[in-house]
Amino acid sequence: MVLKVFFPSCCSSADSGILIGRWISEQNSAVILAVVHFPFIPVQVKQYLGEVQRVTKVSVSVLGSWSNSKQEKEESLSEFLEDLGTIFCHEPWIQISKEGDSKFWSCSILQKHSKNPQEEEIILVYYDQRKVMLSHLHPPLDTAGQRAEDASKLSAIFDTVARSQVLFMTDRYDEGPIKLTHWQSDGVEASIIVELLKQASVPACMLLTFLLSLLSGICRSRVLKFWPLSFLWSKLSTCEQLGHRLQHLQVISSNKKAQNQNQLMRKANIFVSLLIDVALGILLMSWLYRKNRIGHLADTLIPVADHVAEELQDLLQWLMGAPAGLKMNRALDQVLGRFFLYHIHLWISYIHLLSPFIEMILWYVGLSACLGLTVALCILSDIIALLTFHIYCFYVYGARLYCLKIYGLSSLWRLFRGKKWNVLRQRVDSCSYDLDQLFIGTLLFTILLFLLPTTALYYLVFTLLRLLVVIVQGLIHLLVDLIDSLPLYSLILRLCRSYRLAAGVKFRVLEQQDGKPLRLLMQINPLSYGGVVQTYRLPTYSCYPRDSWASLCKKLFLGELIYPWKHKGDKQN
Repeated sequence: MVLKVFFPSCCSSADSGILIGRWISEQNSAVILAVVHFPFIPVQVKQYLGEVQRVTKVSVSVLGSWSNSKQEKEESLSEFLEDLGTIFCHEPWIQISKEGDSKFWSCSILQKHSKNPQEEEIILVYYDQRKVMLSHLHPPLDTAGQRAEDASKLSAIFDTVARSQVLFMTDRYDEGPIKLTHWQSDGVEASIIVELLKQASVPACMLLTFLLSLLSGICRSRVLKFWPLSFLWSKLSTCEQLGHRLQHLQVISSNKKAQNQNQLMRKANIFVSLLIDVALGILLMSWLYRKNRIGHLADTLIPVADHVAEELQDLLQWLMGAPAGLKMNRALDQVLGRFFLYHIHLWISYIHLLSPFIEMILWYVGLSACLGLTVALCILSDIIALLTFHIYCFYVYGARLYCLKIYGLSSLWRLFRGKKWNVLRQRVDSCSYDLDQLFIGTLLFTILLFLLPTTALYYLVFTLLRLLVVIVQGLIHLLVDLIDSLPLYSLILRLCRSYRLAAGVKFRVLEQQDGKPLRLLMQINPLSYGGVVQTYRLPTYSCYPRDSWASLCKKLFLGELIYPWKHKGDKQN
């Protein structure tokens, strides 16, 4: 048999005393939690262990003795440590001792009440109590009745240390009758500040929850579901982002305690993401209002809009001629060119009509950066959509005209082959046509075929312009969703406290010598950066609807409308 003794590394320099911990008989293992050093009264130790068992539900008992003599071992002390086995009478009784400055440790087992004592091989495993307790490799606390039964897993060791957290909260300056040596938490002194913060956060969270519930109730009211407001709420990226941030604030301000580690990490990730978002927004706002950058931006916005309009006019003049040496249908080319030029003139008049109010609009828009950088980026995306609305109109006109001709040509092509589209069965069936139908179909097919290059050229040019705007908006949305969904708190933990994101354990041999117990060091393997990002999935993106690249190319060929990029995954950190 192999006896495994898990010994806390923080107790290596403790004074001589007794070992208290939990005995796991199924694994033939002993988990040492603390050292009670001399002097002590056995009755008080038993009472203290009884209180610990009542609070933690862990069968804590005295497992053996501990001797750390910096000088020569005293015979009276060794005899007293051996006699403790008869007082607490635990079977087996573990004796661990360190003599002088020697790096070797001796560990022995006493079985006084066993008729056939067997020599057991002993493995002494050192572990860090703080890292083991905070690593969360043990099962969640809501399954306390089931987790301790599975003795074949190392999680029983982690579970024992985690449930004994009350034992580690003892004040290091406590002058009680029992002197304990274990990993010391912040103690009573620091916990006073923590408790005050908790007490102060409760009314603040309640007030914030009430305000958020009131705001969400207003957002769900029937007034906002009428056509103009509901349309704006669904189309503007700013409204969508404000809705997501409202949900995030409701999650953070909830007074319900996190049920497991995943919920706790999700709340922490959302909270850190919100703080960084607001901090970046305040920095952007301070930069905008410094040195009158809002005024300079408003002064450059009108010339930029005029320059874009002039470039579009030059492009349309080029298309109305002989673009790239192509022979176009002159009548249709002139009609389309003048139609789009008239829209550009309307757009220029609209921009100059709003020019006196642009600086004031930008000034109020800059104030929205205090809500977060993501809100400012969403407003920027909406401003780009409004400033390029004429390009969107050109794209819609060209796409609808091109789509009409494509579907018309496809229907007339089926007419030549004696086929027709069965609407009820959604398939192509055979059909017989008379001579008049074939003549009219041939005439329409010829007209549409010769007009298709002119329409396709306008559609291609405005589709490329529309895709350019969509790519810019997609990059902005990508940055917004990256700020919302990136597990910043988890990455910070991975850098500073990697044991909080544990992926497993490994053992390193410290000492191996004949006649001495095998000494191992249990180390916690942290999650890799890829594992952190994979655990907290980042969002994915595609064009709306959620299609593949092949489907997107099919939409472009058929002339179907392409909308801005949408978020494909959920924003759960």
